[in-house]
Amino acid sequence: MLRQDDQIPLYIQLKESLRSSILNGELKYGDKIPTEAELSEDFKISRITVRKAILELVEEGYLVKRQGKGTFVNKRKIERKIVHFLSFSDACKANGLTASSKVIKKEIIQPTAKDKELLQLDEGDALLFIQRVRYAGDSPIMIENNYYSYKKFHILLNEDLEGSVYKVMEEKLNIKPRGSWETTLEIVRASEDEVTLLNTSSGEPLFYMDTTVYDENNEPVHRGKQYILGDSYKFIFQQ
Repeated sequence: MLRQDDQIPLYIQLKESLRSSILNGELKYGDKIPTEAELSEDFKISRITVRKAILELVEEGYLVKRQGKGTFVNKRKIERKIVHFLSFSDACKANGLTASSKVIKKEIIQPTAKDKELLQLDEGDALLFIQRVRYAGDSPIMIENNYYSYKKFHILLNEDLEGSVYKVMEEKLNIKPRGSWETTLEIVRASEDEVTLLNTSSGEPLFYMDTTVYDENNEPVHRGKQYILGDSYKFIFQQ
């Protein structure tokens, strides 16, 4: 049971209890966890508290929600840090290819708790979401979903971003991206949106990269969620 008089918030206690059950094998891959109502009754806590714990476990990859079916234990993934930073434009250049981009979306949206943490957003700040398809030569290679502090990077709304965004940042804002934090890489299957934008087949394997890029002053520049054609890209890990 949870400790009502403990200094640790109840949602964190529940989150750690569920995560411990997953890690020690009590809850296995594919198992359906109890509903919010059931967990609320079992642990004598509010459904809002339960929901907060579940959402954090989903965001961290321990659980997955399936529409109309419930919440299930997700497959465990092996994690490995990516320590080398090289922009897409520089990577193309190094391989004798010309990089270009097609801007798909520019939107102002509300940040998640994770966005606020990773991008160190001020209270009341919004996100500038920019989606582009990146090309190497004539071939679409990557769907680039980047999230910026609107307060800091709103000028990008009115910039031509068919070339290098980093070059625009350096010239207009004197900001020079230099590295990445919290980078994860996994394999996913192409959904309808990715099939259309990358001109590929449904179910085609894609690299999914979630990363946060920082500048030379160790300040966050943007969060990126990128979908990259698996048969067109190779990552080299270096210490």
